[in-house]
Amino acid sequence: MKDQQGSNRISSGVIAAVSAAVVAVGGGVALFTSHSSNTPTPSNSSARIVQPAQPSTKQPGNEQTANVYWLTPKDKNVALVPQPVKVASVQPNQALEAAFQSLLAGPKAGTDSTTTIPKATKLLGLKAENDEVHVNLSEDFTSGGGSTSMMGRVGQVVYTATTLNPKAKVYIDVNGKPLDVLGGEGVELQQPLTREQFQKDYPL
Repeated sequence: MKDQQGSNRISSGVIAAVSAAVVAVGGGVALFTSHSSNTPTPSNSSARIVQPAQPSTKQPGNEQTANVYWLTPKDKNVALVPQPVKVASVQPNQALEAAFQSLLAGPKAGTDSTTTIPKATKLLGLKAENDEVHVNLSEDFTSGGGSTSMMGRVGQVVYTATTLNPKAKVYIDVNGKPLDVLGGEGVELQQPLTREQFQKDYPL
C-alpha cells in the first residue's frame, strides 16, 4: 500500500515537473514572439522618400547699362558722346557709381574721346533718389582750364549722372558744398542742372 502511494507521489511529481517545463518553454516562446513583434525591422522606405528641392539663395544679377560721356571734336566745337558701361548691379546706385568711376578714370588711349575732368578728381558720394541725382566730387574737379573746359566737365557729369533717367535733376557738390561758381573765370551754375537746361544755358 505504501509502495502504491509512493508511486502515486512520484507520478504526481513528474507530472508537475513536466507541466512546469512546458509552461516555462511556452512563456519563453511567447516572450520571444512578443520581442520579435516589437523590434523594428530594417526598412529601405527612406530610399523611396524624395526630399523637396531646396530653394536657391543665389540672386541673379540685374545687369544695367549706363553711359559714360566723353568729349569729341565736332566741327569747331565739341560734342558729348556716350560710351556704354555694363554693370551687374544688385544694389541701388551701383550702376551709376561704376559709370562715374569709369568717367573719372578717363577715356582709353587710342580713341578720339577726351575729358576735361582733372585726373585727380575723386567721387566722394553719389545718391540717386526721387528723380534727383546728388554728386559729390573732390576739390580737384574745379582746378585748371578756361570756361570751355569747365562747361565740358560739367556737361560730362550732368549727362553721366542722368544716364539712367534723362529727366533727372543733378546737384553737384564739391567737398560736400554746392558748386555755385566754377573756375577762375567765375562760371556760375544754376542748380539743379538738367540736360535740357545745360543745352540751353551752357552750349559747347
